[in-house]
Amino acid sequence: MSLTSDGAANGEITDVHAHLLMPGLHAEVERRVPDEVQAAADLERRRNGVESLQASGRMIGERFPRLTDVGARLAAMDAQGVDRQWVSPSPNHFYPWANEGLATWASGEANRLIAEHVAAAPDRLVGLGVVPLQHPHLVVDALDDAVLGRGLAGVEISSFAGDVELSDPRLEPFWARAAELRAVVFLHPFGCSLDERLDRFYLSNAVGQPTENAVALSHLIFAGVLDRHPGLRLVAAHGGGYLPTAIGRSDRAWRVRPEAHGCAHAPSTYLSRIWFDTVVHDERALRWLVEVAGADRVLLGSDFPFDMGLDEPVAFVRGAGLPDEAVRAVLGENAADLLRTRVHA
Repeated sequence: MSLTSDGAANGEITDVHAHLLMPGLHAEVERRVPDEVQAAADLERRRNGVESLQASGRMIGERFPRLTDVGARLAAMDAQGVDRQWVSPSPNHFYPWANEGLATWASGEANRLIAEHVAAAPDRLVGLGVVPLQHPHLVVDALDDAVLGRGLAGVEISSFAGDVELSDPRLEPFWARAAELRAVVFLHPFGCSLDERLDRFYLSNAVGQPTENAVALSHLIFAGVLDRHPGLRLVAAHGGGYLPTAIGRSDRAWRVRPEAHGCAHAPSTYLSRIWFDTVVHDERALRWLVEVAGADRVLLGSDFPFDMGLDEPVAFVRGAGLPDEAVRAVLGENAADLLRTRVHA
């Protein structure tokens, strides 16, 4: 292994939250286990509702080139004023229900396809792979495959998978290895355990995603994962969800409840150990995020190219009323610093 400096040039604007759809991968998964894919689709229908699934299908169809084609991606980046993207799998490729054999193959194939996609424009695209989170004993090998085998900058994980929460002791080797490799771990939920309560009004996304972010981050904080692995480079999508704005309640629980005292310090202190993207859709929320986490812990994100993302992510940051030095940090300097000393094969 070796450490290399591949930070962005001064002034380069980096979007850390962008996705790749891999229809060939999904078709092969469906061919191998059609019943399991159908069961997963049924769960999505219960969680989202038919109306939202139909709207999402139309949206994905309209944006399909930007989700799959490098040329369309680069053209869209140019239009947004984005120099570089971190490209992670569309979360439907997590397959959290897959058995060990299928999960190993699917994560390896996703890592291969992500690497192939970003290799088409290596000066502008950085890749993040996946790991089979539902099988903790497999995740270190999958992380090594992504980072050392495929040259990716890290991996994307969901907020939970099956019975595996991010506080699960079985994930300790994964956190340790991610810190050792200086790999980015991008927390991006897929689905919400509230299920049918969110099956209308697109609550599954509007409420479910920030809820899942808050729950997952709370598992990591309260379980002491960030105490044991201070070098972890954890990036939370969607601005960390509800947690940063409600962190005072977590601090209160830590002070008065013995079962909430598994971390060494008040939960609010850990916000400055996590990185957050800017997909918060509210300038006040972005300013608060910068205040509670620090300007050095916020990264430009767009959720490209989905409709719940930021259409003009650069303009959103520049229009939020942040100090100039904070704007520069958020738009690119922080992302460059995260990658500057990452481990390569």
